[in-house]
Amino acid sequence: MSDVEVRTHTALHVVKGAVVNVLGDGAKWTASTYVKGNRGVLTVKFDRKPTPEEIAGIERLANEKVRGNVPIEVYELPRDEAEKRFGEDTYDLFPVPEEVMILKVVVIEDWNVNACNKEHTKTTGEIGEIKIRKVRFRRSRELLETSFDVLD
Repeated sequence: MSDVEVRTHTALHVVKGAVVNVLGDGAKWTASTYVKGNRGVLTVKFDRKPTPEEIAGIERLANEKVRGNVPIEVYELPRDEAEKRFGEDTYDLFPVPEEVMILKVVVIEDWNVNACNKEHTKTTGEIGEIKIRKVRFRRSRELLETSFDVLD
């Protein structure tokens, strides 16, 4: 994974925290993620298209978290211990295979918790500015796609 992709992937966790902060727990289940270069797409299960004000709020909160330069903790724990410690926040809609017995759990304190086996920056400040490019709501599947760029 290139340096820019590590930053973009880490930005997925920051954007996810901002989405949940603005839209509520109804948006907490990630359906898919995508990273290519400095472009990322976070897709969550949700029941409506956010307002322009909510979209602006997501971008603003994400960038506040980046400017806060908070640490990103990665814990490697036995699966049962991770599940006990982090509960349902450990997982998203895509399952971790049953044979995986050690989980890497990424924690941005009071912001986002997710099992994730990718590389991450050490702090949010290393990400760079997050610019939301487009938000698309797919009503038939109740999926909200948030496309963003990571800028230097």
